[in-house]
Amino acid sequence: MNENAPRWYEPAFPPPPSYFAWPFIALAAAGEALAVQANEVARALSAAGAQADPSPRFAWSATNRVRLEMSTMELRDFSHAAEGVPTLICAPLALHGATIADLAPGHSLVDALARNGCSRLFVTDWRPASADMRLLTIDSYLADLNVAVDELGAPVDLVGLCQGGWMALVYAARFPAKVRKLVLAGAPIDTDVGTSRISAAAHSLPLSVFDELARLGDGRVLGRRAIELWEPVLQANDALAALQIQPCEESGKERLLERFRTWSDSTVDLPGAFFHQVVLWLFKENRLAHGRFTALGRQIDLADVRHPLFLLAAEGDAVVPPGQLLAVRRLVGTSPADIESMVEPGGHLGLFIGADTLQGAWVRIARWLAEPS
Repeated sequence: MNENAPRWYEPAFPPPPSYFAWPFIALAAAGEALAVQANEVARALSAAGAQADPSPRFAWSATNRVRLEMSTMELRDFSHAAEGVPTLICAPLALHGATIADLAPGHSLVDALARNGCSRLFVTDWRPASADMRLLTIDSYLADLNVAVDELGAPVDLVGLCQGGWMALVYAARFPAKVRKLVLAGAPIDTDVGTSRISAAAHSLPLSVFDELARLGDGRVLGRRAIELWEPVLQANDALAALQIQPCEESGKERLLERFRTWSDSTVDLPGAFFHQVVLWLFKENRLAHGRFTALGRQIDLADVRHPLFLLAAEGDAVVPPGQLLAVRRLVGTSPADIESMVEPGGHLGLFIGADTLQGAWVRIARWLAEPS
């Protein structure tokens, strides 16, 4: 056990067998022959994933209704008031569901925001990609995000979580008049800053490894297959450490861990075209930070982002090192006086489900959002 770990740290789950495949995949950086081997490993992992049952849907914790149904998402409404600036949580569009924003009582970002001034609250609940969604691109998702904003009534406050963070930032740059305030939490923006296993893999592995996953999924990256490639990253955030369980929760700890396990098993399939773009544009070529990212027909200039900003990072984040997010401060046109930032202890998932973080940083963020701009 880590001697410097918080009091609530203890290993929750052993690493899966695929964890030990990771070093062989990473060897692709060594040369073309090993890149071929990496493709074979990806193919083997995909075959193993293909034998699994379809991933179950994970139920939301807080009461909500579906406000709008679109091809890419269900827009979920958690509001308890009819008036006020809409707050739209742009959930991660990665290999796990949007329910990371509402895991369980005491571990719900939705609840933390609702209790502290965000009375009109919505979440992008991204749909798992079906076969006919395999060609959807980043633009497809930005277009539906734009429809959601128009449905709620611009300007909105955008809260971007992880992979939803870069999407929220791109949206704010593309449609600046439709956003009032912007919160980015654990979002990879300048992926050349620091090193994570995701960015290292994206740089070292040929695109063929990632595209092989999509080919084997008939144009989709199936969550149960791809998670075998990324699971070592997720394991860096042990469940109990991420949850930051409080003393009053000890009696229900096992139920909470089981709910976390169910969420972790509930993976999301991604369109192969979207996955290819994210790996190439965000991680391999770092287009967003370098000013070469195109969204809905326009090249994105982050200097066009002049909104009040709140940046939330995790000190021990193995998925998105703090520097990848905090680099936003030098990329945007927002006045330094209008940028707030916090770096919390712990890891990536703790930013969204950690009890201490929700009771501290997110309360401060909610009250910041509730203030007039």
